[in-house]
Amino acid sequence: MEAMANVAIPMTPPTSGWDMHCHTVFSDGTETPHELVRRAKAIGLHGVAITDHDTTAGWEQAEEASGAMGLPLVRGTEITAQDGTVSVHMLAYQYDPRNGRICELFRSTRAARLERVKKMVALLSRDFPIDWDDVRAQVKEGARTTIGRPHIADALVAAGVYPDRSAAFADAVSSHSKYYIPTPSPSTAEVVRAVGEAGGVSVVAHAADTSRNRVLLSDGQIARLVDEGLDGLEVWHRGNPPEQRARLLMLAERYRLLVTGGSDWHGRGKPNALGEYVTDDATVAEIVRRGAILLWR
Repeated sequence: MEAMANVAIPMTPPTSGWDMHCHTVFSDGTETPHELVRRAKAIGLHGVAITDHDTTAGWEQAEEASGAMGLPLVRGTEITAQDGTVSVHMLAYQYDPRNGRICELFRSTRAARLERVKKMVALLSRDFPIDWDDVRAQVKEGARTTIGRPHIADALVAAGVYPDRSAAFADAVSSHSKYYIPTPSPSTAEVVRAVGEAGGVSVVAHAADTSRNRVLLSDGQIARLVDEGLDGLEVWHRGNPPEQRARLLMLAERYRLLVTGGSDWHGRGKPNALGEYVTDDATVAEIVRRGAILLWR
């Protein structure tokens, strides 16, 4: 793995910089890429990253908005992976979107996600007034949208079952509910390898979020991912508790990993505020330096 070049690891959350973890209507966010860039510009971010799930479909609109508004754009994707019993979300930045291996990874993962959601809807429809057509009605960008649990939640909200998406996720759409079906996912090793082959930079998202996993990635699992080519850890995220941030920072220092921050913004789909956690300029510059594509301006 390439060592981080002349970039100090921030030991406290940066107060200015780039929000490197944002979702739009092309996956489970509620706003367009144009609105993402507009809001990022309005609140004074230095730049923003689009990281929809398993797709690059929103990149073009984000690029158009970036150019029109003069706000630099990092292009990325969030990929769901599995490491033993732990579900791991990986952020892939600045990779070549034409790379065959990563395109096939997205194709197969999106197809598996779609079948999984259909099965969950079939289970839920026994007890709630929704069906597949109700879920499809929540999809903003048709076949270009990566469909997931948030769209089920939105259908339940539209049916009057819950007041908002968060309430649905706290109950019927929860990963602990009887209706839940795990996302069929590639291994973390496969994702790191695919991102690397596409010339991209891989970062474990919300790497110690105890609300997502009862069992977190161990130090040993992270060390193995470093050997496989992992570039960084998203430390500055609302889901990582203070003691876990300290552990992640220790690991980042030990293995000279990039340390990033992001809000995990979904518009109205989550309470997370755009820019509530950010990545410093020097780290973003290093991500761009390592990547296969230029920063979009």
